[in-house]
Amino acid sequence: MAKNMQPIAKRCKALNLSPATMGYGKKTTNRNPKGQMRRKQSEYAQQLNEKQKVKFVYGLLEKQFHSYYEKASRMPGKTGEELLVLCERRLDNVVYHLGFATTRRQARQLVNHGHFTVNGKKVNIPSFQVKPGQEIAVADSSRSSVIFKRLVGEDAPVVTTPAWLERDKNDLKGTVLQLPTRADVDFPVEEHLIVELYSK
Repeated sequence: MAKNMQPIAKRCKALNLSPATMGYGKKTTNRNPKGQMRRKQSEYAQQLNEKQKVKFVYGLLEKQFHSYYEKASRMPGKTGEELLVLCERRLDNVVYHLGFATTRRQARQLVNHGHFTVNGKKVNIPSFQVKPGQEIAVADSSRSSVIFKRLVGEDAPVVTTPAWLERDKNDLKGTVLQLPTRADVDFPVEEHLIVELYSK
């Protein structure tokens, strides 16, 4: 399976993203600290930058991202917004937002290793698209793991979930209340530039 192994801090700086978006609160880079005067980006460069940004945040490779775009283009509504909603509905992204993982990369790995169930059935596909009403939970066989034990009890970290998700704070599970919307995307992106890029 192909993996995106790009350095987080370096890539965030190149894409003008906060490392906090990726779940890394203290990541910094000393590379080119003062920066250099950059030439004004061309229209194509701006479009490409937005596409690379979304791919990087969700950990997607080109083939999978393009398939999301093709699917979004066939859906009613704005293609760019539907594209982002498809990315938000990924199981690894939901696991991250429910606070079961500190980063999307970790969430993807945990899903791959079969640590989660959807409506009681084990799912190990990070790209699984969640639907309203589904319950995502840590598998019974994984609850004794150190990584999940720290998420319950008095010392458990405080988790702020988006409005479309609900987490049971006393148990390692959460529910999809509704489909996410464009407003639920928690990083700056101009999705219309991605649509323009693919429309050429």
